[in-house]
Amino acid sequence: MTVNAVTIAEVATRLGVKPDTLRWFERHGVVPPPARTGAGHRRYADEDIHLLEVLLHLRRTGMPLAEITEFTSWVQRDPDGVTERLHLLHRHQERVARTLEELSAAQAVIARKITDYQARC
Repeated sequence: MTVNAVTIAEVATRLGVKPDTLRWFERHGVVPPPARTGAGHRRYADEDIHLLEVLLHLRRTGMPLAEITEFTSWVQRDPDGVTERLHLLHRHQERVARTLEELSAAQAVIARKITDYQARC
């Protein structure tokens, strides 16, 4: 554990989530358990926080939890090995790009409807 380890509340605030979200990730094996104090309180090192930040962004962009868990297991097994992670991230990036295109098309339809309705007012 690094000297700069912080509490679950501090990490949650920094990442914009509730502490329960971080506990859920841990309970369901999405992330490894962080270090704990003698009293059993979680303490997150900089590396833990960075991984959580990446995982939260992956989740927010629709990556399935099974893939996020797989990503995490690769990080734990081989911190320097990036081949599998790179393939996974490329696939996800392609899905995100398709989703953005679909959302952009939907936004254009909505904008046209707004213009149509405003013309009637």
